[in-house]
Amino acid sequence: MTAATTATTTATTVAVRSAGRRQLAGTGVLLRFALRRDRVLIPVWVAVNTLMVLSMPNTLGSLYGTAAQRADLLHQMAANSSLRALVGPVFDDSLGALTAWRVGVYAGALAAVTSLLVVVRHTRDEEESGRQELVASGMVGRRAPLTAALLAAAVANALLALLVTAGLAGQGTAGALAFGLGLAGVGMVFATMAAIVAQLTESARLARGLTAAVLGAAFVLRAAGDSATDDGSSVATWLSPLGWLENLRSFAGERWWVLLLFAAAVLVQGAAAYALAGRRDVGMSFLPTRPGPAAGRPATAGALAWRLQRGGVLGWSVGFLLAGIVYGGLTEGAADLVGDNDKAREIFERMGGHSAITDAFLASMTGMLGLIAALYVVGSVLRLHGEETSGRAEPVLAGAVGRLRWAAGHLSVAFGGSALIMLFAGLGFAIGYGKRTGPILGACLVQLPAVWVVGGLALLLYGLAPRFAPAAWGVAGAVLLIGWVGPALDAPRFVLDLSPFGHLPKLPGGPMAWAPVLTLTGLAVVLVAGGLAGLRRRDITS
Repeated sequence: MTAATTATTTATTVAVRSAGRRQLAGTGVLLRFALRRDRVLIPVWVAVNTLMVLSMPNTLGSLYGTAAQRADLLHQMAANSSLRALVGPVFDDSLGALTAWRVGVYAGALAAVTSLLVVVRHTRDEEESGRQELVASGMVGRRAPLTAALLAAAVANALLALLVTAGLAGQGTAGALAFGLGLAGVGMVFATMAAIVAQLTESARLARGLTAAVLGAAFVLRAAGDSATDDGSSVATWLSPLGWLENLRSFAGERWWVLLLFAAAVLVQGAAAYALAGRRDVGMSFLPTRPGPAAGRPATAGALAWRLQRGGVLGWSVGFLLAGIVYGGLTEGAADLVGDNDKAREIFERMGGHSAITDAFLASMTGMLGLIAALYVVGSVLRLHGEETSGRAEPVLAGAVGRLRWAAGHLSVAFGGSALIMLFAGLGFAIGYGKRTGPILGACLVQLPAVWVVGGLALLLYGLAPRFAPAAWGVAGAVLLIGWVGPALDAPRFVLDLSPFGHLPKLPGGPMAWAPVLTLTGLAVVLVAGGLAGLRRRDITS
């Protein structure tokens, strides 16, 4: 090789490295800014996920304290395809393996949701609001925002993996490490998936919806595969990242090579996201937005809110209908699964009321869907905050539309939509169970006052202190944690009463108590009124 060739090669290498550094300029600053903005979101959701996982060993130890009880559980799961579709197959009877079985799918799904929210928030949300264009005018590389968003998601998942590994180390260090890395792997797979979708779409709402739809498809694939086989070997299971998590077999002869699937998916999807990010302008997308009609029509604030949120309402309705069908189909087998296990019966009774095991199961499942509906109402109410901070609310309010009319449009979708999705859940239970349609519908609808209280708190935060409005997600996470973990840990009554759901009557099976229902409804009205009063008096972000 001649000296000239060597010099040319060296110069090319230096130029490539320099260009790469320019592409990532400002990443550290943007990462610190992202973590500062998510100083509530990430710790709360990581804490909820971690506590859900770490509460399981003691709970399962009290439920299945003998080797005979655990062997019977494995036999029942092998024979019950519906339960395998719900929570996956069991690979070992140790407490660690049972913990990975019982919460693995749901902890992985929660890690995925947290990751996709973080990535979309710091990529497409920033571009949609116009802030990214302002940032890009400084000394910030083209790929720095995407890198900072992925690193923020990586921090959240690394924290989750560390806490889960440390908390479960007593059940076996290798299994705890595998399970923690598996949860982080699922989170990063959907973080990079969200990064790709954020390049393809022009709307943050659509990016979140499409990535969530991929997560839903992954859950369905895993459920279909697990219902067909009892060892996780189905092709459908292997097509889902949630299936990879269960096939990692934490605490049951770990398959460390499965972690390579997570690594490969993250690298391939990350590379695709970086390639797409380098080939489009800020604010643009690869999937063009469909143009509106040539001539506009008069519209109300409510019609605008419905158009903006109708996709979310439809998606939640379909999801709750399917969940109701699945849970309803499991109702007949609930008594067989509990059998003579007094501890399991006690937990169902604490969640669903002191009634027959079938009624207690129905009450506990409708209660769980009510807790999840609280997440919907918070997201829908906080759409007001998103419209304001993005600047889209200002031109609407500059016309003849007042603040209260504008807010009322979104609130009607939030509170009315929560009633609609719980109604679909009741219809799903009626389809899956095939009996007692009226009582089951009542059990679903009685959750609404508690759901509305959570929505009212979100509106109060937005109306009085919009800067702290995202803290409503922390409220929803705390309510979910109390409702999910509290009964299993036999938490004191005052802890359960911190959640509005702890005051609701346990239907079906229990007596209908109108006093707490009316009290919670009145509290929701007061919170909404306080939030609207605060919104009316404060300045709108411009």
